[in-house]
Amino acid sequence: MSDEESPDEPAEEADDPVDLDAIRSDLAALEDDLEELEADLEAAETEDDLDVVEEDVETFRSDLEPIEIPEPPEEDEDEDEDEDEDEDEETVTPEEELQDRYDDIESDVSDLESDLEDQRGPYAEDVVSEIESASGTITGTRWTEEGNAELIEAVEDFLDECNDILGAAVTLGDEVDSVPEQLEGTLENAIGAVEAADLDPDDDAETIAALLDATDEFQSDVDDATEWTDLQIREQLRREGFYDVLDHVKDFPPEWHALKVHEKRGNVDMILLALETFDSDFMEEHCMEALERMGPEEAIEPMLQKAARRDQAAMRNLGKIGVDDDEVVDTLLDYVDSNPNLQQPAFRALGEIGTEEAVQPIANQLVDDNPDVRSWAARALGLIGDTRAIDPLADVLEDDEADRVRASAAWALTRIGTRDALEIVAEYDDDRAYLVQAEAENVDLEPAA
Repeated sequence: MSDEESPDEPAEEADDPVDLDAIRSDLAALEDDLEELEADLEAAETEDDLDVVEEDVETFRSDLEPIEIPEPPEEDEDEDEDEDEDEDEETVTPEEELQDRYDDIESDVSDLESDLEDQRGPYAEDVVSEIESASGTITGTRWTEEGNAELIEAVEDFLDECNDILGAAVTLGDEVDSVPEQLEGTLENAIGAVEAADLDPDDDAETIAALLDATDEFQSDVDDATEWTDLQIREQLRREGFYDVLDHVKDFPPEWHALKVHEKRGNVDMILLALETFDSDFMEEHCMEALERMGPEEAIEPMLQKAARRDQAAMRNLGKIGVDDDEVVDTLLDYVDSNPNLQQPAFRALGEIGTEEAVQPIANQLVDDNPDVRSWAARALGLIGDTRAIDPLADVLEDDEADRVRASAAWALTRIGTRDALEIVAEYDDDRAYLVQAEAENVDLEPAA
């Protein structure tokens, strides 16, 4: 024995092994506790009950967080060789199994905390917050004279609701320098009435819910009131003659009625003016729908601009317009190998335009993993009608696993309509899929008289 070694000195000890069985036991106990917490939350009826559950959840968290799952041991070279021999067999280590259980518990307790928060309230503070928000909108916006009148009516309606619910007597405040300031003071009084009612989230839950319904309607009325910017837009359109077609207002808002009249009269310029001018999702949707029904070539440029920003409605409109223009086709081809939400309108539009340039790019999508994409591609090829698509469509009809895709291929071949295409479809008159069989039965191979 060398001088450096001493019989009295213990050999260096390895790190203590982690007790996986103890961790497994702790997790099992936590899983049982979690089930009890979920039952307690389901049975909770009052805020006090929820407070108790919240305290128990916090305790549960404090018991869960200190648990540390060790990393799986590193595999040696011999084990790597064994894995290479049997790659399909996946082995889950005890550490990985425990980590999965821990992650599941973590996820479930997070869901429980979210459910707990959702089950609370509503509170009187929520009502106050909604009133303050509406008041802030009123004082922070420039209104027209028409808008001021609409705001006064909205506040009076809201006060009527609040007074009925609370048994209060809040009235419109005295006139001051401006309507927004007058309404701001009035709404402060309404807030005071809500706070004075001292509403309990348990005992007065129905009252609070009714007040929140009233504040929602009030906020909607405030949003609908006419702002100064609204007037500017209307003045611009009035000067351009947009409203000249109105002799009476049948639909609200009047812009929608005017839009319908312009569509009926074929006034594309006015519809494009409205599309450019209105900052309104509602009006944009109806302008785009009108243009889709009309399909005017004058709309190509604005539709190209929108399509370049991934606007699906604009792609559909380009298809309805149907002009085989290089810029139109190139814009739509950019989305042929994209995500399905953009592929569908792009395929359809290219099919309606009938451009031969799209045949190969769309045919490439007949092998996409998504059966919807394959089906849309087949139908687009049928719309184009190019005979180069017959062979790839025949392959889809023969081999595709999805019957709806095969039915689309049969429809497309029938649409192409050459004798070769029709003979291919006719062979499937006893097909397993009814839609394919129906296409085959409708094929007429008899020569015209």
